[in-house]
This record gives sequence, structure tokens and C-alpha cells, in this order.
Amino acid sequence: MIIDCHGHFTTAPEELEQWRTQQIAGLQNPAAAPTRADLRITDAQLQESIEANQLRLMDERGIDLTIFSPRASFMAHHVGGFETSAQWAAICNELCFRVSELYPERFVPAAMLPQSPGVDPATCIPELTVCVEEYGAVALNLNPDPSGGHWTAPPLTDRSWYPIYEKMVEYDIPAMIHVSTSVNPAFHTTGAHYLNADTTAFMQLVQGDLFTDFPTLKLVIPHGGGAAPFHWGRFRGLAMALNKPPLEEHVMRNVFFDTCVYHQPGIDLLLDVVPTRNILFASEMIGAVRDIDPCTGHHFDDTRRYLEDSGLSEADLASVQEHNARTVYPRLNALLKQQGR
Repeated sequence: MIIDCHGHFTTAPEELEQWRTQQIAGLQNPAAAPTRADLRITDAQLQESIEANQLRLMDERGIDLTIFSPRASFMAHHVGGFETSAQWAAICNELCFRVSELYPERFVPAAMLPQSPGVDPATCIPELTVCVEEYGAVALNLNPDPSGGHWTAPPLTDRSWYPIYEKMVEYDIPAMIHVSTSVNPAFHTTGAHYLNADTTAFMQLVQGDLFTDFPTLKLVIPHGGGAAPFHWGRFRGLAMALNKPPLEEHVMRNVFFDTCVYHQPGIDLLLDVVPTRNILFASEMIGAVRDIDPCTGHHFDDTRRYLEDSGLSEADLASVQEHNARTVYPRLNALLKQQGR
């Protein structure tokens, strides 16, 4: 089977964005603030939004299952304070759970955390608990920069993040390191901020010793790992200069990259540089890059085509498309076995 580890609910019914607009307006005028009960989205609306979009493309491209989380750019942790994020995360997570209930063999939820700039990450634990224990979430998205492009948070190796890591180890779930909207005009959200964050997160892990404290922790860096594969020699050299072990020992037992790389040479480089065991199939379809590539006649984000044209052996292709995800996401593997898959 083919497992896409990186999907977002980018096509949610317009009522969700309308509710969010009201919530933001309520920060200035509390009388205008909506309640959670004010948002009414029916199952039929969810089915319409999914079947015409993600599910249609999954069927066309032969993708069996997607790990599904709230829209990354909508997380917008910089808006309001913790209560704002907590209410918003709860709503978005519930919608992804409802999608997984409607299509239990096609979508599995991953949790958005109610992060907020300057707020103790431990405040995210209650929502994470609900998502795992009640919604069956198999992963979480962790934003290393809740400020929205100003990078006011400590590095991921700082002990302030440890309560989340402890919970991840307890639940045996990975985190995808994924930022949200950039409000810094120097950084385009998807063209710069996302890739900057992927690269920054990797370097923070190289600089630190996080996996000494959490040897079973698993982190997925999306979008092919940002600049890391292209500058692998630089990171190897920096690890040496910092007196760290080789990357394969220091970080790559715990860090994984996905295949959200939207051209053949990029995928080929990723596969040539990074060990196959560290690569997970993903497309982030209906995401940042939605058009058809005029050079190929196919959608940029149809990443299955790149993998199948990369020259991987049959065994390695199966590892990237399925088996690695089963290893990195143990709760997903357990669910699939329960479903007889």
C-alpha cells in the first residue's frame, strides 16, 4: 500500500474560515467573538469537500491512506494568546477526526497543538491527550516558531520543549516539524519560511544532544528536509566542527525526511544522499504547489511519479511508500493491522 504521511485539510468548508475571521475580530471586540457551538459543518459538507479534492486525487494517484492534519498555514499560532489557539486547535482537530471517521481506511488524524508565542509548551498537553486518546491521532505537528517568522522561541533542543517530547515518547508518536503562516515580510510563507524552518530545525538538532535524552523520539522534517540533503557535506562538516558524532549516529536514527519535493532532480538528490530508511512518502497535495508542471504535463505535487521514475529497487520503493511509515508511526501500524492491512 501507499501511505502519504503529509496531508492537510486545505479544502475545509468555508464556514471554518468564517468562524476564524470572527474569532480574530473578537480579539478587539469580545462581543463579536463566536463560540465553538456557533460553527456548524455537516458530515455532508465534509464529504463534499473531501471527495471532490483529496480523495479524488488519492484515487487518481493510487494513494491508499493519508495522515491528515489541520491546514498548516491556518494554525497561525501568533494570533491572540493561548486561549485563542486552544479554541482554534480544538475545532480544527475535531474536523480532521470527523473526516477520519467518515473515511476510516483513507484518513488518519494528526494533531495540531495550541501553541502560542512565549507560552510554556506544556500547555499543549491536554489537547494532545484528547487527540491521541479520543481521536486516535497517530502523530502531531510541532511548530518550532509560533511567532510566525520572527523566531522568538528557543531551539527545539531546549528543555522547555521536553514536556511535549515526554508525552510523545509515552504515546510512541512522532512529530512533524511544521511552521505556519509567516507574518514577517522578509519570508514568503511556503517559499521561504517553510524551507527555512526545515533547515533550521535540522541544524538545531545537529547542534544539540536531544536524542541522548530521548533515544526513541522520532521527528519528521517535511519538504524533503529543506536544504539539508543539498548541503549534506556542510552539515557533516559542521557536526565534526562541533565535536558531534557522524550524522548517521547523531540525528539520523531519529530524524526522517518526507518526499514533498516537486521535481525529479530534487527527489533523485534526496534518494541519493539520505538513507532510504529515513525517507517517507508524502505529497502535501492541494497544498503550496497545486499547478501542473508544463515541463511534464503532470501536477507538481504528484510525487509518486518521481519515486517510481527514480530507479529505486522494488524493495526500497516499498520501504519509502509504506514500510518506513509503519515503523515511524507505530500507532498507525497498529491501526492498519487492526483493519487487516
